[in-house]
Amino acid sequence: MFLLSAALLLTSVAFSSPDTVNVATLGLKPDSRINAVPYVQKALQACKDKPGTVIYFPKGRYDFWPHQCIEKVYYESNTTVNNPRRCAILIEGLSGVTMDCGGSDFVYHDRIQPFTIDRSNDITVKKVSIDWDIPLTAECEVMETAPEYMDIRIDPVESPYVIEKGKLVFVGEGWKSQWWGTMEFDRTTRNVAYKTGDWGCMGGGWNNYKAKEISPGLVRLNYAFKRLPAKGNFLVLRHSERDHAGMFIIDSRNVLVEDLNMYHNAGLGILSQFAENLTFRRVNCVPNPAKKRILSGHDDGFHYSNCKGNITVDQCRFKALMDDPINVHGTSVRIMEKVDANTLLCKFMHEQSVGMIWAREGENIGYIENNSMLTVANGLVDKFEALSPELFRLRFKEPVPAGIEAGFALENLTWTPSVLITNSRFESCRARGILLSTPGKVVIENNFFESSGSAILIAGDANNWYESGGVNDVLIRKNYFSDQCLTSMYQFCEAIISIYPEIPKPDAAKPGFHRNIRIENNQFDLYDYPVLYAKSVDNLSFTGNTLTASNSFPPWHPRKVSVSLEYCKGVIIKDNVIDPKVMGRNIHLTEMKKKDLQMGKAQFLMD
Repeated sequence: MFLLSAALLLTSVAFSSPDTVNVATLGLKPDSRINAVPYVQKALQACKDKPGTVIYFPKGRYDFWPHQCIEKVYYESNTTVNNPRRCAILIEGLSGVTMDCGGSDFVYHDRIQPFTIDRSNDITVKKVSIDWDIPLTAECEVMETAPEYMDIRIDPVESPYVIEKGKLVFVGEGWKSQWWGTMEFDRTTRNVAYKTGDWGCMGGGWNNYKAKEISPGLVRLNYAFKRLPAKGNFLVLRHSERDHAGMFIIDSRNVLVEDLNMYHNAGLGILSQFAENLTFRRVNCVPNPAKKRILSGHDDGFHYSNCKGNITVDQCRFKALMDDPINVHGTSVRIMEKVDANTLLCKFMHEQSVGMIWAREGENIGYIENNSMLTVANGLVDKFEALSPELFRLRFKEPVPAGIEAGFALENLTWTPSVLITNSRFESCRARGILLSTPGKVVIENNFFESSGSAILIAGDANNWYESGGVNDVLIRKNYFSDQCLTSMYQFCEAIISIYPEIPKPDAAKPGFHRNIRIENNQFDLYDYPVLYAKSVDNLSFTGNTLTASNSFPPWHPRKVSVSLEYCKGVIIKDNVIDPKVMGRNIHLTEMKKKDLQMGKAQFLMD
C-alpha cells in the first residue's frame, strides 16, 4: 500500500512540474534591447505537442520590432482592415501553454500586434506590461489660450511631429499620420473634462487651424476656436487608425489573462472573436504611471465579438481609454438576396467588421425583422461560403421561412456568451463604461463607475452598427455610480444606465427587444436628472437602490427626467431610498399603460 501511494505521489509531482522554457537559455536577455521576436518564436516552437509547458521571461525589459514578425491575414472585428497583421507573439495551434512574463515590460515598436492567440486551448498569459516608447496616440498640455490661437506643449521625444502645410503631423517608427481628433482631460482629476466628450473640446471647424512651431515642443494653433480648452489641461491628440489589437484571441478556448497592464496599443486593447470561456483577472487598461501619461489605449479596453461560453472579468481597471472599457456583442449581417429556397446572400455592413467566418455547420441563426428588431424565426446552418470580405452565401438545412426577405438581418445565436463582471473600476474614458448585447446570463456586481458617458449601455442594432444581441437575463447589483458619470454626451447616453436598442419602428403591442433586467442595491451619486432610460424591455426592475444628491457639476443633460420608460412592460420600481435633494425625482412613460408599471410609495413622481 505504501509503495502504491509513493508511486502515485511521484506521478502527481511529475505531472505538476511541467517543462519550463526560459527565454534566457535561448539567448534572449532582459534589458538587452535586441528584437525579442525570433527568440519568442523559438520558445513557442518548443511547446508544440507539449501541454503543460511554461515559457518564462526573467524580469526586465523586452523589445519587439516588426522585423521577423509573422505576418498573417486577420479580419478583426471593429478594426480597420490593414492586412497582413504583424504578430509579435503568435500563439497558434497550441494547447496547455502558460506564458509567465515574470513582471516584465514588453515594449513594442511601429504598428504591431503584441499578442495573438489563434486556434489554441488552455492558454495563460500573465505578469506583463505592454507599452510603446513612441505611442500611436499623442498628448499635449494647454499652455496658453487667446481668442485667435492656442499654444500647446508636446514632448517631441515621446511624440515626434512635423508641421506640413500648416497641419500637425505625427511621425514614428515606420509611420506618419495627421491629427484628426481630440479629447480634453482635467489637469487635477485627469478625467475627461466636463461637457466636452463628443461635443468637441474645441468646437466645430477646429481642424481649420494653422500650426506654427514657436520653439521645439511648443506649437501655436492659429484659429478662432469656438471653444477653448482650459489652460493647464491636457489634450489627447488622436492621429492614427485602429489597425492592430493589443491582444487578439480568435478561435480559441479556455484562455486566462491575469496581472497584465495594457498601457498602450494600436487599436482595441484585448479583442476576443469567436472564442470560448475567457477569464481576465487583474488586467488594467490604464496610462503608464511611470511615464506620467494621460492616455492609455487607442480605443476599447476589452472587446468581445461573437464569443460563447463564459466571460469573466474580475478586479480589472480602465482609465483614459479613447473608447468603451468593455463591449460585448454579436455581429448582425444583412440579407441581400434570396438565392434559392435554402440559400441567402448576406453582407457584413460595417466596414470595420468584415471578412469573418461568421457561421459553421449546425449553428443556430436568428432571422431578424430589421424594423421591429424582433427575431421572427430560427434556422440551422448547412454551409458558409465566403465570396469576398463583405459578401457570403449561407445555406440552411431547412428552407428559409416564408416572409424572410432582403433587408432582414441575421444573428448567430450559437456565439452568445454569459458574462460576469465584478470588483472592477470603470474610470473616466472617452465614452461609456460597459456595453452589452448578449442573450446569455449577465451579472455586473460590486464595480465602481465614473464613466464620462453612460456607465452601462445595453444596446442592440441591425441597421447601423450591426452589433446584435437582445438580452434575456441581466443583474446589475451592488455597484457604485459616482457623480463623475455622464459628464459628457456620447451616442446613446440617455441616462447613467441607458437601455437603448435601435428600433426603427417600435410597437408597444409586440414583445420587448430586451427582457429580464434587474437593477438592485446600487448607489447612485447624482448631480443631474437622468438615472435610468429604458426602451423596449419586458420585465425590468429598479429596486433597493440608493440615490444621493451631489453638486459637483451644474446639470446639463437635455433629458430632465430621472427615469424614462418607453415601450416597456412588467416594470417594478420600489424600495429605493431617494434623497429629497435629487433633481427631478420624476418618471416619464412613453407608449405604456399604467398597468405596465408597479411603483412603490415614496419613489418617483409621475411626469
